Amino acid sequence: MPQARAEERDKLEELTRRIRRDIVVATTAAGSGHPSSSLSMVELCTSLFFGGVLRYDPANPQDPDRDRFILSKGHAAPGLYSVLAEAGYFPTENLQTLRKIGSPLEGHPNMNRLPGVEASTGSLGQGLSIGVGHALAARLDGRDSRVYVIVGDGESGEGQLWEAVMYAGNHGLDNLTCIVDHNGYQQTGAVADIQPLDPLTQKYEAFGWAAREIDGHSLDEVTDAFDWVRGIEGRPQAIIARTVKGKGVSLLEADPGNWHGKPIPPEEEAKALEEIGAPA
Repeated sequence: MPQARAEERDKLEELTRRIRRDIVVATTAAGSGHPSSSLSMVELCTSLFFGGVLRYDPANPQDPDRDRFILSKGHAAPGLYSVLAEAGYFPTENLQTLRKIGSPLEGHPNMNRLPGVEASTGSLGQGLSIGVGHALAARLDGRDSRVYVIVGDGESGEGQLWEAVMYAGNHGLDNLTCIVDHNGYQQTGAVADIQPLDPLTQKYEAFGWAAREIDGHSLDEVTDAFDWVRGIEGRPQAIIARTVKGKGVSLLEADPGNWHGKPIPPEEEAKALEEIGAPA
């Protein structure tokens, strides 16, 4: 691996540790939230925001030429907030106000209260439709903005999502990338036991998308995938990221079906941070 690429990966790996730490600390302090759903998407968000992929400016968050990132799985808001803080949209210490009365860091993202949030999400299955609208608007306006949407595999059982997939494929929205955080679990259990999705890659391809599957925790594979999407013309792109719910914290990884929407208990926080490699 070239030295510059290795140094970039090392920088991103350090950021993933800090972001995971902030997710754990904020949700434990709040006594509520969805740390496990946030932890599974850390490498995806880190590469997007800090790997030279997403075009954004915290000093000018409404820049009409910016790229858009939409977190369709809005319950993973602690992950988004931790990334936005690291990117400079607001001070990191504000993460300690998560879910507190009056705080703009609500349980689900609110675009009217927090810079950097492109869509108010949490009502699942809707984020990709919003992304399709942004991608189509950019095309009509003659802008080269790109749109990236992270969806969960639980919400991928909803019909509205597949309507958006069909529309984007039919209209060749090649400025749209959907990233599926395929961690295998939803609120009430394993996706395979509730609404199986596989073969997911082939489903997207059947709707006219370019699609590839990756290890969503390998920064090399994630980086390569984001390079790949820029070379696709005439088709939207789907990245099927195989991930682990609660990644980095053994307590959550060992029983992912039991930890949806539950913070790490205070007495387990120090061990979790040690496992992440980013003690408080």
